[in-house]
Amino acid sequence: MAEPRRTALILLAAGASRRMAQPKQLLPVGGKPLLRHVVDAAVSPETSPFIVVLGAGAEALRPCLEGTAVHVAVHEGWAEGMGSSLRAGINLLATLSPEATGVVVALADQPNFSRRTIQQLLAEQARSGRAIVATECGGTVMPPVYFSSEYFPELAALTGDTGARALLQRHRGDLATVRLEEMVDLDTAEDYARFRQGGRAD
Repeated sequence: MAEPRRTALILLAAGASRRMAQPKQLLPVGGKPLLRHVVDAAVSPETSPFIVVLGAGAEALRPCLEGTAVHVAVHEGWAEGMGSSLRAGINLLATLSPEATGVVVALADQPNFSRRTIQQLLAEQARSGRAIVATECGGTVMPPVYFSSEYFPELAALTGDTGARALLQRHRGDLATVRLEEMVDLDTAEDYARFRQGGRAD
């Protein structure tokens, strides 16, 4: 009998939001700070542990997570870039759940990321048997991404600000995708303004 799959979730929220010119993790979405909105939407029985990686302004962001069951990794080297933040999350995962068979990596500036997205990624992984399953939107492959544990060593060795993009390119033969109509990234004030115009923010 096959061992049950144990999938973790890592949410990256360590950046300084320089292009937004304010901490985007605190932008109001659905009556909550964006970070809390994403955490609440992503809580899922399919994924455990749930790790949130903080960095810039970590102390200001911690109150957003009060009352949740997430595990927080404060990454002091956040300025190195997204790759290093993901490395910090993988390192904490190795401590919390060494038996994990996979991980979903998501970004805290994607307000429509949710449990439903996680379910779609895991369903495609089960269907395809591929070790990496990424989101595809408008022809672009992007997070959230599922990685099988065989890729944990490579994730733990990431550096710089490219995240796992280079890893996806190296292992295209092991990559499946889930096509979504929309996956919003709030990188700039203009992005947030468009999001608000769509009636999806307070």
